[in-house]
Amino acid sequence: MDLVCDVLIVGAGLAGLNTAINLNEDLKIIVLSNDKLHRCNSYLAQGGITTVKNEADKPIFIEDTLKAGAYENDVDTVKLVANHAKEAIQKLIDLGVPFNKDENGHLKYTKEAAHSTNRILYSADSSGKAIWETVRDEALKRKNIKILEETNLIDLIVKNNEVCGGVAIRENTNLSIYSKVTVLASGGIGGIFKNSTNYRNIKGVGISLALKYGIELKDLDYIQLHPTAFHSTCEERKFLITESLRGEGAKLIDDKGNRFVDELMPRDFVSQAIIKYKDEKELPCVLLDARDMGEKYLKERFPKIFTHCLKHGIDISKDPIPVSPCQHYFMGGIKIDSDGKTSMKNLLACGEVSCTGLHGKNRLASNSLLEAAVYSNRVADYINKVIEDKKLSIVPYTEKNAETLNKENEKILISTIKNERKDLIHELLNN
Repeated sequence: MDLVCDVLIVGAGLAGLNTAINLNEDLKIIVLSNDKLHRCNSYLAQGGITTVKNEADKPIFIEDTLKAGAYENDVDTVKLVANHAKEAIQKLIDLGVPFNKDENGHLKYTKEAAHSTNRILYSADSSGKAIWETVRDEALKRKNIKILEETNLIDLIVKNNEVCGGVAIRENTNLSIYSKVTVLASGGIGGIFKNSTNYRNIKGVGISLALKYGIELKDLDYIQLHPTAFHSTCEERKFLITESLRGEGAKLIDDKGNRFVDELMPRDFVSQAIIKYKDEKELPCVLLDARDMGEKYLKERFPKIFTHCLKHGIDISKDPIPVSPCQHYFMGGIKIDSDGKTSMKNLLACGEVSCTGLHGKNRLASNSLLEAAVYSNRVADYINKVIEDKKLSIVPYTEKNAETLNKENEKILISTIKNERKDLIHELLNN
């Protein structure tokens, strides 16, 4: 079966759907989600989305981002995001994202590790869900946007280093989807790890295909661990305990109640400190103590965490939370320019699948949703400017069967990550 569109978008997280709703409404757009629509990392984000509050905050945001990234960030990208942050946030507010406000109707800000000030907008502790659902609802209203759930991209259609669309499998049927422009917004690589906060369907399909076709990649060894995932042996996906909890006063302690690290240092430092302490003391996990905040505040501010822990027999107003680090985010990915263009013609990327250079070696908390918002806006703006000059190419696709392709692509990715991060093989990788 063949489908034809102007723009094919692979991925239905914030980056993919925000690209779709910012494209001209006379364009025919197809969005692919490889699972149920909500099963994306954007939906899972708890803490919030960073903003730059005013001109005075710009240099501080830039320095915080650079410091967290070990100064291996692309400085021009950090400045670009700082300059476009308020615009991206305002678009989300105009769409109706229900960010928390005070009694006077003013936006409330929280703080997370390695931020010098409170600059994170949030919606209780389900911020990603609130943002994603608002953008999703807008996409569903648009008659020019067709969303295909449970549709797996298995390959790109490529001719002379030019992408002409993609091949997907849906209900055991192969679809050749031809497009003038293709956008990869397919997320990170958490699904190839046995300990990850990511949904299991997020297995780096975009990175796999970039490896296959020699599309330029960057910083594949920059894999972030989150310090505080809920420690449980019975959960397939590790439940994240948001950094906002530490930002608002929770302390990391051992089984004797002793603090052993500054909780508000960047994620890589805190993760390393926990792993080292666990190994030295032969502990299965450490504890995050939020008891001083009180039951009323914890229930109101962190309802999702409160409920999840209670299901596991832990009342966080009375008991510390068992936590340990696990894979969380991928700072590397497909190298893109300031408009989201990749090294292959007619192929753009944004979101976690891409590498803008914003994060450097270690992502500053809540900068991921901001990056997705800023760059999806830029990708859409670029496509709107050039789409009239693009021609549709119908190229016959004659590759092998879908099951073989998926397995081969994943093997390539796993092998590459093993070579890049040998320290993560035994602890985290599935294979």
